[in-house]
Amino acid sequence: MLESASLKRNTDVRDSGDLSIGEASVLVIPGWNGSGAGHWQTLWEQKYLRFRRVEQRNWTRPPREEWIAQIDDDLDRAPSPTFLVAHSLGCLAVAHWAAAAGSKTDRVAGAFLVAPPWLTQSDQCPAQLTDFLPMPLERLPFPSLLVASEDDPYLPVEIAARPASAWGSQFIDVGRQGHINVASGHGPWPTGEGLLRGFVARG
Repeated sequence: MLESASLKRNTDVRDSGDLSIGEASVLVIPGWNGSGAGHWQTLWEQKYLRFRRVEQRNWTRPPREEWIAQIDDDLDRAPSPTFLVAHSLGCLAVAHWAAAAGSKTDRVAGAFLVAPPWLTQSDQCPAQLTDFLPMPLERLPFPSLLVASEDDPYLPVEIAARPASAWGSQFIDVGRQGHINVASGHGPWPTGEGLLRGFVARG
């Protein structure tokens, strides 16, 4: 886990002289089953006018190619450069998209990746998510920050740094925070908002 002082430095970054979170073009990419009314992704969209959600046709049984194509279409319509803010399966969708997007990845200023699941070909992988196998582990061609929790049931703590290392992401362990969603008590999630603020300012 990162030192608590290191986490504090990240959350204390302000917008002085740099791109602010309210000025940034942001695509919000939810995970499996979407992000509901109380989810931090939804609340951030409501707070910041330049945040736009990538809406998928099928949230419950996600087709990988369809999800990737929707990210691609929304990026074509978004101002460039754009930041991606992904949660859970949305992180894997970003990684799969980046592996196939070629020069279009130049449109991305950075990716803020929260609580990606570790998917493997096993009985423990939900049948609805097998289209996202194999786990995408190619290095991302843009800056990224991966936020993980020590007790996330979908990302064992002992391997939480592996996707960050594979993707070339800065890794931040926020302690015991569950899956960082509504069920784990994360509505507005001010710590995450501070981390995103610092990431955007550095971008």
